[in-house]
Amino acid sequence: MNDMSTQANESLGDYVARARAWLDAMEPRFGHEARKGLTVDQDLALAREYQRLKSEAGYACITLPRALGGGGGSEIQKILFGQEEFKHDFPTTYFTVSQGMPIPMLLRYADKETSQRLAPPAIRGETIWCQLFSEPSAGSDLAAVRTRATRDGDGWRIDGQKLWTTWAQYADYAIAVVRTDPTVPKHAGLTFFWLDMKSPGITVKPVRKLAGESEINEVFFDNVYVPDSQRMGDVGAGFRVAIETLMIERYSVADDACGGPTLNEFAKLAANSRINGRAAIDDGQVRRALAEAIVERQGLRSIHRRALSAIAEGKEPGPEGSIRKLRLARRRQAMGELAMDLMGAEGMLLEPEGTSTLDHVWSWMDVPGARIAGGTDEILRNTIAEKVLGLPQDYRPDKKVPFNQIG
Repeated sequence: MNDMSTQANESLGDYVARARAWLDAMEPRFGHEARKGLTVDQDLALAREYQRLKSEAGYACITLPRALGGGGGSEIQKILFGQEEFKHDFPTTYFTVSQGMPIPMLLRYADKETSQRLAPPAIRGETIWCQLFSEPSAGSDLAAVRTRATRDGDGWRIDGQKLWTTWAQYADYAIAVVRTDPTVPKHAGLTFFWLDMKSPGITVKPVRKLAGESEINEVFFDNVYVPDSQRMGDVGAGFRVAIETLMIERYSVADDACGGPTLNEFAKLAANSRINGRAAIDDGQVRRALAEAIVERQGLRSIHRRALSAIAEGKEPGPEGSIRKLRLARRRQAMGELAMDLMGAEGMLLEPEGTSTLDHVWSWMDVPGARIAGGTDEILRNTIAEKVLGLPQDYRPDKKVPFNQIG
């Protein structure tokens, strides 16, 4: 029996055991200790090697076909592998945007030749994609984007600015939503494209965050030419494609702690911390906070698995992802605050080589970004209210007004 047949017939328990063994074997070369002291460029080089090996082993983009470099597996395998991989501090962050949103949208909307040419290198970590959505005047209100594209023969000329673009400084390609018709209401005048980030006229400038990380950028477009063949979806249908992308983004948020230390790590901290001379884990309020987090996590996992099963059947992502993204980020912040309280004075120290995945203080510093990326708390609440609970929409006086007439 060949390897693919073996994988197709193995139980989930055997799959997890195999994944754990592979991840444990990768730890010495790619884990937290191996990454200490590396520059971002060195860490990215290490990440590319890990991603290549991950693709060869069938663990990169698990639900995509093996012919593209994916794993050819199921949604449940993807979830299970992600839970195991999360326990290690591997350099995966450079590819989360690429493989979480642009590649699925490329496979859905680009022609077959384009997707087969561009997807495999991204899955193997050879290329990086970014997502050009937010702007200085259009963050929560995505339909308010002002970056414009005007017709130029068989293509378009793009001018404007994007902001908060993750890993744009390393990106080879991007997906973008831009305004192609300012004479119609704002939701109707947008179009979606994929871009070559090395195109003449594109300038990337870094934005430094409070926590000192440098993955976010602003991107400027000065008469950038894009062929019409790089359009994804119909002209004027960009908002729908963008929302579909955001729905996928909300489902791709890391499980357990939304990128922060796991609840198991919090429990270990509580067991080793003291309150009035006793282990903090024995304190009723601490135990209650941990129990509530675990119960909420299990409920959100149920929502997540049901939604992923629907996506696997060809259905579009639904609004339930907003519930999960909203609660995971808020819970991560609350647990980070409690962890820092348990740490006492040490909670005021920022470990220079710490990461938001393993360090409670770094996680607390980083979590505001998680509450903004992919939709702010306020936008998520609106989505839940309107799309899940069926409540009436907020009053929007500019909804039917041509964009160029909005003050």
